Amino acid sequence: MSPKHIVFKKVSRDKSVSVYMGKRDFVDHCDFVDPVDGVIVIDPVQLKGKKVFVMLSCTFRYGRQDMDVMGVAFRRDLFVVTRQVYPELQDKDKLTHTKIQQKLLRKLGDNAFPFFFEFPDNLPCSVALQPGPSDVGKKCAVEFEVKAFCGETQDEKINKQSSVHLTIRKIQYSPEDSKVIPTAETTFEFLMSEKPLHVKLSMPKETFYHGEPVRVNAEINNSSSRNIKDISVSVEQVTNVVLYSNDKYVKSVAKEETSDSAPSGTTLKKEYTLYPLLAHNKDRRGLALDGRLKHEDTNLASSSIVKQEVLKEVQGMLVSYKVVLRMIASGTVGSSEVSLELPFKLMNPKPEPANQKTWCLRSLNEPT
Repeated sequence: MSPKHIVFKKVSRDKSVSVYMGKRDFVDHCDFVDPVDGVIVIDPVQLKGKKVFVMLSCTFRYGRQDMDVMGVAFRRDLFVVTRQVYPELQDKDKLTHTKIQQKLLRKLGDNAFPFFFEFPDNLPCSVALQPGPSDVGKKCAVEFEVKAFCGETQDEKINKQSSVHLTIRKIQYSPEDSKVIPTAETTFEFLMSEKPLHVKLSMPKETFYHGEPVRVNAEINNSSSRNIKDISVSVEQVTNVVLYSNDKYVKSVAKEETSDSAPSGTTLKKEYTLYPLLAHNKDRRGLALDGRLKHEDTNLASSSIVKQEVLKEVQGMLVSYKVVLRMIASGTVGSSEVSLELPFKLMNPKPEPANQKTWCLRSLNEPT
């Protein structure tokens, strides 16, 4: 069976403008980004001679919405572009349309008009910090939105009754497997010990997919006079808010505490398996998530991949992951914690190409 395309529809309160889009997830392929395309349907009677515009915006928010009035919250438009859709500036029959636009235009009639935007290559992907159970209002997030509105000019104040807002997401899939085998190793020297402790971490691959077990190999060669105990392994998410605040959030999203040990003069080799899942961290305040559309479920934020020529500050938030091995080295002169970190990527797999021969018009109306 071929998959059916769901068309997302949203209508302004006065029914003067409607937006139809074939998808709400737009993929950053690193070398290009899916264009944002859709169709606007107008009611000429309700418009009363006004023009119709479509806006694509990328906004970084920091703090609750109700704090804006107090001047504490922060909002910055990272990207805004507005285009006039009606009256047409070009004959729509002469424009190049995507396949879904062509089908929508045929089905929706003469009052349907296409719109098309291309993302610049320096914008971040959708990401949001998870609020706590008692938090209300707007969370810290990088958000994308398509807005259609009518007016005499594009710069006048937008009438909420004659406007449509539709949240979209810019997402990124895992690039091709780099064949890199991540490893990290270090040697610890202890006071009153002639020989050192050598620790090595390795993983079978650099990129793991959301929902996939993360496997870590630990090798502890303890030639020192210390006894190694209380070994734990965790996956930590590191979120840097690089725009406005320089806040840094480090959250353990999976952890295994063991009774494993490596007494003086012994070696321990063991594989640990961790499951970094949002399902296990539902109420963790400040956890970074892939952008969420309304109340749809999502997952932990994917690792940020930033092009070399792009300023990191423009990204709003950067997310990375690492495995951390911790242990206690105890001896006659006291105990100390030693640790070793190994970074890796956590992302969504690139989906298989869908067979798009079957197509139907099914609309999902959402409240403004």
